[in-house]
Amino acid sequence: MGEEVDCSFRKGDRWFRLRACGILLNEGKVLMVRNKRDPYYYSLGGGVLHGEEIEQAAVREVFEETGCRLEIDRLAFIHENFFIGDDEIGPLNGLICHELAFYYLMKWNLNYQIKSCGKTIDGLAEELVWLEIDKLSTQEIPVYPKFFETELLILTDAPKHIVTRE
Repeated sequence: MGEEVDCSFRKGDRWFRLRACGILLNEGKVLMVRNKRDPYYYSLGGGVLHGEEIEQAAVREVFEETGCRLEIDRLAFIHENFFIGDDEIGPLNGLICHELAFYYLMKWNLNYQIKSCGKTIDGLAEELVWLEIDKLSTQEIPVYPKFFETELLILTDAPKHIVTRE
């Protein structure tokens, strides 16, 4: 089959990435990710591989980060995220970024034994943390995507399209 190719590209100071994400909810909490470098929490997920269906990528990414092969419940959000990379020493530093992310609610139950086993784009170990949804906006450390603060409290059956420009 050959080398796996991430659906992202960089041209000069511009960077684009197609991202597939999973949302795990449990008793008013959402599972988020953290690493030792970046001063924020972020969602489960990562890059879609060339030729991979986005739903398959979401299942794979959740498995890579939690050790659990979960099924998708439904598509919750399509997020167009425009931002400037400000990871002082990270791979996106100074880049003008455009990320298109598909967020899927995952089927979850307490029998799953999650473990932190994910890594960042540049290989840093990641840690999983359950955060209370109604307190996301008051976390000492910021939570991304920011729309989780409100949208996870009012989930609807239909997917929402959200555009963020930071």
